[in-house]
Amino acid sequence: MQRRFLLTLLVFILALSGTIPMAVSNPAQADSGEVTATGSTVNVRSGPGLSYEVIGSMKQGDTAQQISRSGDWIEIRHGNADGWVASWLVSTGQAQDTSAQTAVSSVDSLNIRAQADLSSAVLSKMNAGDQAQAIASHGDWTEVQFRNVRGFVSTQYISLTEQKAASTEDPPSEEHAETAQALEKLSSFRIAVDALNVRAEPSLNADIQGSVKKGQVFNVKGMDGNWVQLELTDGKTGWVYAFYGELSDQPVQQANSSDEQVTVLTDGTNLRAQASTSSEVVIRADAGTQLSVAGKEGQWYLVALEDGRQAYIADWVVRAGTSTGPADAETQQPERKAGTLNGLTIVLDPGHGGNDGGTVGVRKTNEKDLTLKTAEILSHHLRSAGAEVVMTRQSDVYVDLRHRVSESHQVAADAFISIHYDATEDSTVSGFTSYYQHPYQQKLAEHINGGLAGKLTLDDRGARKGNYLVLRDNRQAAVLVELGFLSNFNEERIVSSDQFREQAALGLYNGIISYFDSELSE
Repeated sequence: MQRRFLLTLLVFILALSGTIPMAVSNPAQADSGEVTATGSTVNVRSGPGLSYEVIGSMKQGDTAQQISRSGDWIEIRHGNADGWVASWLVSTGQAQDTSAQTAVSSVDSLNIRAQADLSSAVLSKMNAGDQAQAIASHGDWTEVQFRNVRGFVSTQYISLTEQKAASTEDPPSEEHAETAQALEKLSSFRIAVDALNVRAEPSLNADIQGSVKKGQVFNVKGMDGNWVQLELTDGKTGWVYAFYGELSDQPVQQANSSDEQVTVLTDGTNLRAQASTSSEVVIRADAGTQLSVAGKEGQWYLVALEDGRQAYIADWVVRAGTSTGPADAETQQPERKAGTLNGLTIVLDPGHGGNDGGTVGVRKTNEKDLTLKTAEILSHHLRSAGAEVVMTRQSDVYVDLRHRVSESHQVAADAFISIHYDATEDSTVSGFTSYYQHPYQQKLAEHINGGLAGKLTLDDRGARKGNYLVLRDNRQAAVLVELGFLSNFNEERIVSSDQFREQAALGLYNGIISYFDSELSE
C-alpha cells in the first residue's frame, strides 16, 4: 500500500514538472505566415486530405493565416474557422506582381489552365517563343494574359522579360491590328463536356440558341473575356464559356483525298472519341490495320471505322500511307542538333497495367497508376524536343512483357525507357535506381540516373545491373528506372504527388537529352 502511494506521488510530481511528455495528437508542423488562393475556387477541408469533408472555400486572391503544415496540406484560419487546403492550390505570402513583364514560352504546347492546378481545364496553349502578359507569380505557377485568355502556366516552362514601355506616338490602329492578328491565330475550339449551351451574347443571362456536344470542333470568330464566339455549322454564330473546352491555333484540316490512309504500328492501339490521350477509348486496333482519314486536328487523325462511326488516332502511333512494308532505309533523317531529339524514336514503357497492378504502397497507392501518369508527362517533353514517342500502353490494360520488347524492336527504338516504382520488405529503404543489363545499355542508364539526380531529392542508388526481361531480351539501348519506394511510408507520400511526377519526368528528359548529346560528340 505504501509503495503504491509513493509511485502515485512520483508520477504526480513528474507530471507537474513537465518531465513526462504529452502525447502528440497532430503530426503537423507549426508554421506561420499567410497563404493566397491561386485557384478560382479552393476547397477548405476538415482535415489534411481529399477524403475529408469540405467545410468552406476560398476565392482566387483570398488570403488566410497559415497555422501549420502536414505534408502537401496547409492548415489555415479562414474567417472564424480553421481548416486545411492543398498546398498546390495556394501560394505562401502575397502573390508577386509581374504585370510589367512578358512571359515567353520555352516549349511547344504549353497549357494555359483555368486554375493553378494540373487537373484544371486547359483554356489555350502557347508554343515556343509565344509571348503573354505576365500578371502575377504564384510560386510554381504564373498568371498570364494570352490572346484574350487569362489563366495559369507552369513557371518552369517560361522565361520572364521586361516589357517595353508603350510609345505614345504609336497609332491606335497598330494596337487594333495586333489584337486582330492574335484572334486570327485562335483557329478552333473543341468542346470538352457532354453538352454545352450556346448563347446569343457573352453572358449567362443571354438567350440560349442551341447546344453543342463533346468532341465537336468549331471555328473561332472572336473572344470577350473568357467567352468564345463560335462559327456554327448553320452559318450562324454563338457564344460559349471557354472553361468548357480547349482553344487551339490549329484548325481541323480536311483530308486532301478520301483515299488517304494511315497504318497502325502496334497491337492494341487506342482510337479515341476526342483528340486527347485522356479521352474515352472507342475501339482498339492491331498492327497493320489500315484506316481511312476523314480529317486531322493537330497531332490527331480523324478516321472512319467499319461501323460508320469516326474516331481519333494519334499521328505518332501510325504511319501515313497504305504501305505495310518497312520504312525506306534511304529516307533522309532530319538533322539533329544538341538539345533536340529530331529523328529519334523513343519507346516509353509504363510498368504493369490491367490485372497486373504492380506493387501497392502502405498508403494503398497502385504502382500501375503512377507509371502511366509519369510516362504521359515525359512523352510530352520528348515530343516537344522532336522525338517520335511510342507508348507500350496508353491506358490501364495488361501488356505482355515480350510484347513490350517486340514493340521496341519493331520501331527500331533509339531508346527504351521502362518506368516503375519500387518496393521491398524493409520499409526503411528509399531512393531511385536506374537498371541496365547489357554493356550497350549502361551508358543510357548512367545518363538517365544523372538526370534524375539533378531533379529528385530522394537517395541516389545509382545505375546498376538488373536481370529484367525487358532489358535482357532487348536489342536496343534500354533502361528500367525505379522512381522511389512505395514500401516506405514517407517516400510513398512524396512520389504519389503531382509535383514529384513532374520533377521525375524532367529528370528522365534531361538524362535522355544528355545521352543523345553525348552521342553527337563521339
